[in-house]
Amino acid sequence: MARDRTLPAIGVILALGLVAAAFVPTWTVSFATLALAKGIVIIGLVLLMRAALVPFGQALFYGAGAYATALAVRVGGVSDAILLVLVSLVACGVLAWLLGFIMSRYREIFFAMLSLSFSMILYGVLVKNADLGGTDGFTVATPTFLGTKVDIPTARRLLLGLAIVLTAGAAALVHIYLRSPLGALCEAIRDNEIRVEYLGTSVRRAIHVKFTIAGALAGVGGAIAAMSVGHVSPEMTYWTTSGELVFTAILSGTGSVLAPIIGSFVFESVQTLAFQYAPRFWQMLIGIVLLGIILFLPGGIWSLVKRRAGAKP
Repeated sequence: MARDRTLPAIGVILALGLVAAAFVPTWTVSFATLALAKGIVIIGLVLLMRAALVPFGQALFYGAGAYATALAVRVGGVSDAILLVLVSLVACGVLAWLLGFIMSRYREIFFAMLSLSFSMILYGVLVKNADLGGTDGFTVATPTFLGTKVDIPTARRLLLGLAIVLTAGAAALVHIYLRSPLGALCEAIRDNEIRVEYLGTSVRRAIHVKFTIAGALAGVGGAIAAMSVGHVSPEMTYWTTSGELVFTAILSGTGSVLAPIIGSFVFESVQTLAFQYAPRFWQMLIGIVLLGIILFLPGGIWSLVKRRAGAKP
């Protein structure tokens, strides 16, 4: 049996990432932070997609986490970055747990469309609410770190370091969960959930847990994105945002919790280059990339890593 090297790899990535965060060029700091924020969301999507559940409304929790952070700063007076992440984690975890009682009843296209409906409901509420900035949203003040206020360039690097730690932590925890008895049910539920029920396990309960974890992780990603960009808007909950998250998950593959980290950076790079060199056709270019992945790499980018590993003696 091949030895699982995922946790050591996460440790190495964490160490190298923290070192790199102090030296990378300034222009890459925000880019990397946003890529990691979305990577955290997609790590949660791995849980659902392994069970053949594709949520087209995961932007609900991504946007809710961003707004929870912004409101905690604006209304609650919370400024510490770690506390803001915790606020979003708890808020979106509770929201996902409540909606999970409904979502765990549905499968396939019904699951996808229902999740999209919830996301668009939040979008409508945010757009019509002038107190929350309406269609323009509102700004988020630069956070403090352990009660210390720093200048903006330093704050951005510290936020990148926090994003690296949170991404590594999320990947490690989800990996451990997937190797637990409840987490290992993902593939079994995908293949034949009736047999899983016959074994005495509640499929609805298992999906409910996965949905809650995915929602909480999306909230963490939203919190990081809000602090990184310094602004929140209803677009964060729109269906196109959910589409980008699903696109990146397909691009990454679900074979490992490391895949979303790689896929997020690849997607952000492709999107940035496409928008820079073909601003009128960048969506079409991204669509071509997705089509190529589906046709030639149905297992996502991670399948290339598996092939390379399998080719080694």
